Amino acid sequence: MATPSPAQPPPATAPRQPPDDSAPADHSRARVNHVPPTLAVLAALGLYLILPDQLAIGPRWLIPVLEASLVVLLNLVRAYRRRFEERDVRFLAIGVAALLNVANMVSVGLLVDSLLYGGLAKGRPLLYGAVSVWLTNIIVYALWFWQLDRGGPVARARGQERQPDFQFPQMVGGQTTAVGWTPGFVDYLYVALTNAAAFSPTDTMPLTQAAKALMGAESLVSIVTVGIVIGRAVNIL
Repeated sequence: MATPSPAQPPPATAPRQPPDDSAPADHSRARVNHVPPTLAVLAALGLYLILPDQLAIGPRWLIPVLEASLVVLLNLVRAYRRRFEERDVRFLAIGVAALLNVANMVSVGLLVDSLLYGGLAKGRPLLYGAVSVWLTNIIVYALWFWQLDRGGPVARARGQERQPDFQFPQMVGGQTTAVGWTPGFVDYLYVALTNAAAFSPTDTMPLTQAAKALMGAESLVSIVTVGIVIGRAVNIL
């Protein structure tokens, strides 16, 4: 009678390793925060509504309705995740910036024409028109900077960015910035504000031809707006 073989010990299992917090995060489906730029667009629409009639394109409601429609469509596209979602969102965001840019450039031209040939000689219409155009110019170019730098917000969020178009102070040495820092919309809004106020870059430098062209165009619009209003004010006084 055969004797039973002794029981074999269970195979050894490798000890469970704790999760590696140092492993790189998966950015393939990273989402972009569109709340700040959306609020900026809504602010630009509010500024457009206070423009004098002489500086508006067609009916006063035309541009705000078109812009609001694009913003609503953009958020609807973002609400339903699909393969080409972020590409379509970027196209719509560029469309929003382009429409705002065209409308504001027309308003600048109408402002210059009205100041030179009458219509906005003095008083509140002059102040409202100039301030609205100047502030809208800042918002427009903040949107362009946000979409241009390193290939756009989606590329930055997913870690697939190209070479930077702007050099922020946080990118130049020092230990004051967290590792992996990337600029957000507020950073680009600040760059646009200081560029419009100083007529030139301040602490953030343009590195590419596209960035230089955008900053130069913003400064030119700002110079025209501020310069012609100051000149008219001197004549009034």
